[in-house]
Amino acid sequence: MPQPHPQPPRPRPRPPADATPTPADAAATDPAGTEPPTPPAARALDGVLVADFSRVLAGPLAAATLADLGAEVIKVERPGTGDDTRAWGPPFAADRTAAYFDAANRSKRGMTLDLGDPDDAAAARELARRADVLIENFRPGSLARYGLDHTTTLAANPGLVHCTITGFGSGAGARLPGYDFVVQAVGGLMSITGEPGGTPLKAGVALVDVLTAKDATTGILAALRHRDRTGQGQLVEVNLLSSLLGSLVNQASGHLATGRDPGPMGNRHPSIAPYETLACREGQLLAVAVGNDRQFRELARVLGAPELAEDLRFARNEDRVRNRTDLIKALEDRLAADTPHGWTRRLSAASVPCGPVNTVSEALELAARLGLDPVTPVGEGRTPQVTSPLRLSGTPVAQPFAPPRLDEHGTALRTWLSGPADDPLPPRM
Repeated sequence: MPQPHPQPPRPRPRPPADATPTPADAAATDPAGTEPPTPPAARALDGVLVADFSRVLAGPLAAATLADLGAEVIKVERPGTGDDTRAWGPPFAADRTAAYFDAANRSKRGMTLDLGDPDDAAAARELARRADVLIENFRPGSLARYGLDHTTTLAANPGLVHCTITGFGSGAGARLPGYDFVVQAVGGLMSITGEPGGTPLKAGVALVDVLTAKDATTGILAALRHRDRTGQGQLVEVNLLSSLLGSLVNQASGHLATGRDPGPMGNRHPSIAPYETLACREGQLLAVAVGNDRQFRELARVLGAPELAEDLRFARNEDRVRNRTDLIKALEDRLAADTPHGWTRRLSAASVPCGPVNTVSEALELAARLGLDPVTPVGEGRTPQVTSPLRLSGTPVAQPFAPPRLDEHGTALRTWLSGPADDPLPPRM
């Protein structure tokens, strides 16, 4: 009987940036007494190796988030065509890769493997054996023929966190293909999006994939924490439908409490008023989110109509919801005196949450003015990345690399996978 491969040692994380130097470190400093170079900042997931076998958006975005946190991520793609999203354009980047692909594949090393080829399948299994995390979104059961199903990967690598992402779970929905748009439809999101009596609408971005990516990342981080304590990996399962249902929050809770289905309300909120877009001068829209009675009093004062806050129809939130039509007319009559930007300045000074309806470019400009550094360069000639939203004081997010070109690191990675398991990853070129 063949003997199982020995487990490769887990990579040791880099020491924190403020660690006390060892004697060997001290001896390596400049003899003239100058300060040694500042070591790179420690990252939360230093030493974690992620094998990303996923495609399209939810899995790749989860893997990119782990890379932001310091993990080494190896993206495995089909030879010739790669991830489907490489061709999802226009728009395309300068190298003819779709901007869609770039959005979810920063900071990864890239290689191609044909799982139908015995040698490539063996390399894929070896990668899974060396990895700390494996992410895939194949149909349930389809990876068993290659020895990459979770039962086999966990047997070969007991410390592995194997994350599988499906559209509708591994039970009765296992054979259903999972695409964000379809899940928005069948999962109820479109039924509450749009204007009353109008056509149901999807969100303007693949929101279910993004939410599922965040759920997958949360599950992976929890499983890694468990492995820190026990040494044992586990299977992490997420699916698009469950992630969407979990994100319906108050709309789903309202249905469960009353038995009634919520419907679309345009930009209005079912339980708060005014919490919607309101017309200003020339019909331009201002988003106003009044969350309590104090904010409403301030809104009324700034609009020059403090009596509205004393009107019994509008004094409390439940009254304003009940009398929303009269409320909105009264507010819009006064908002017509100025533009959304003019009202934003005055209302923000009074701590009333509001703002104009920006385009994407205007939203990025706003973030830049607020000092949030929303865009990060990743190299000359490459499309910049939207900056990670995460801010960690002790283990800052890593500076991203450009997304990999198809099989960009394949030769070096195949050589590494054919060598001793404890060899370090080859340096990036």
